[in-house]
Amino acid sequence: MSSAQSLSANFYSSSCPNVLSVIKTAVNSAVNKEARMGASLLRLHFHDCFGCDASVLLDDTSNFTGEKTAGPNSGSLRGFDVIDTIKTQVESSCAGVVSCADILAVAARDSVVKLGGSSWTVLLGRRDSTTASLSAANNNIPAPTLNLSGLISSFSNKGLTTREMVALSGSHTIGQARCTTFRNRLYNEANINASFATSVKANCPQSGGNNNLSPLDTTPTSFDNVYFKNLQSQKGLLHSDQQLFNGGSTNSIVNTYSSNSATFFTDFANAMVKMGNLSPLTGTNGQIRKNCRKTN
Repeated sequence: MSSAQSLSANFYSSSCPNVLSVIKTAVNSAVNKEARMGASLLRLHFHDCFGCDASVLLDDTSNFTGEKTAGPNSGSLRGFDVIDTIKTQVESSCAGVVSCADILAVAARDSVVKLGGSSWTVLLGRRDSTTASLSAANNNIPAPTLNLSGLISSFSNKGLTTREMVALSGSHTIGQARCTTFRNRLYNEANINASFATSVKANCPQSGGNNNLSPLDTTPTSFDNVYFKNLQSQKGLLHSDQQLFNGGSTNSIVNTYSSNSATFFTDFANAMVKMGNLSPLTGTNGQIRKNCRKTN
């Protein structure tokens, strides 16, 4: 039986009734300051799941290596300071009650809404891990180099369907990626729009500029279905993006989402709920961290 069944939408209704408004206000403020932060907060939640236990927030200590230096995270995960700010505000309202894992899950939802996506009900009651796994972060987070079969199996291993994988990949409708993650596609792949490749190469040379950023779709601060339209014209930035529309089994899903943003929004919301409920720590497992960066 999934422990997600002990999560509930009203988990904090008596213990911390204003927690959702505190998080929403802080997220809106952070995204107003920097629109890209919405994508960064969504990505933090993604990289915390599969598990959704705030393990990704733990700093390294002298006897413990966390997940921040894992390949998919190092130099690219951001927004930790925003989570710290939210945690401080939540603690002043109701100390020791709300987990960092729940803050991440709600902040991800609020970021999507702020950038124009639709809302969903986040089930709450996760607890925070007291440990993290560098190897799990290195092995479980789907790499931008994956082919379609690798993407399908990576999500399938976590109980997510191919359609849910495509919907969740739609999170790349917001945000930016570093040159190092797509350079090989730019210079070595054929299934890429020529003028698009030329324009992106201007900011991603064959050597150097590893951390130069390019938008993941042509409207990187709007949560919309343009990501899927871009795939149809071979303007996927990452190898793994274009794999979703490359003559394979997922072409039809991309076509559906491209022509109907409402279907994409609904599927994305449902997949986010499912992902957020993957084997969370509940009950007496884990703890409620006072500081999201370290165990109590």
